[in-house]
Amino acid sequence: MDTGLLRAFVTVAECQGFSAAGKVLHRTQSAVSLQIKRLEDQMGKALFERTSRSVLLTRHGERLLPYARHMLVLEDEAREALGDRQRGELIRFATSEEQASAYLPELLERYARRFPDARLDLNCDMSTALVGQFQEGLLDVVLSVRHTPTQSGQLLGWEPMVWVVAEDCRLDGWDDVLPLALNPEGCIFRAHALSALGKEERRWEVRYASQSPTGINLPVQAGLAMTVKTPRSVPAGCRIVGEDEGLPPLGQVEIELHRRPGHTSEALDAFCEELERIVTCNDDVAAPDPSVLIPD
Repeated sequence: MDTGLLRAFVTVAECQGFSAAGKVLHRTQSAVSLQIKRLEDQMGKALFERTSRSVLLTRHGERLLPYARHMLVLEDEAREALGDRQRGELIRFATSEEQASAYLPELLERYARRFPDARLDLNCDMSTALVGQFQEGLLDVVLSVRHTPTQSGQLLGWEPMVWVVAEDCRLDGWDDVLPLALNPEGCIFRAHALSALGKEERRWEVRYASQSPTGINLPVQAGLAMTVKTPRSVPAGCRIVGEDEGLPPLGQVEIELHRRPGHTSEALDAFCEELERIVTCNDDVAAPDPSVLIPD
């Protein structure tokens, strides 16, 4: 059985669409459709039910999927054993700058000991941009803050959001208008901050906006504005605003891991395992409750 066709089948199943699978596989939608048609002809069974809105597995497709995944794992292991992979496999990884600062020092040290020849292409940007690049097939692994539900995101846990000001800053020194330093439109931290203030009819003004944490941190550290962070990202010279200081609660954000479907290797598996372990062992991250169903 052609493992190239099986890889296309697994990718379509996991992406739930031919267009999304094509981006991951770097093929056109029609090329992926042709691969699935060839596989269905070989199997003599329809593997997907296609409608104008969705692509779902048939009962025959559901039965084939675990076998297909297992065969792909065996193929990858065989290539590893025969040295058919480039030494020092490249992993295209992306996350936000603040998550990189929090998690990568430990991750890189541990991972380098196990895979000294590993190559890592690291990209830092806002979560929405990174998930978009992942869905276009440009990245292998993404650690992000969930903005909207996706098919590829694996929920790792929740982090609280907190108001942050300079250590010596008093909120009553800002008259009636709260000066804010936030990310641009599209950031979930910004959305939560403005929504929370709006519900309590607090007056605010975004005086500083930056996609870079440095651009946010500098005015906050100087006592010129306040911002929203997770506890792990509070910069030096700043403090978390106490619950008794009159600001509305912000809730939590979801941390998720995206991994390129239909592909596995010892190096990639280990990288994802180390990343998940480090994130979920962080004291500020609440692990998902396995008894609660979390939609992808």
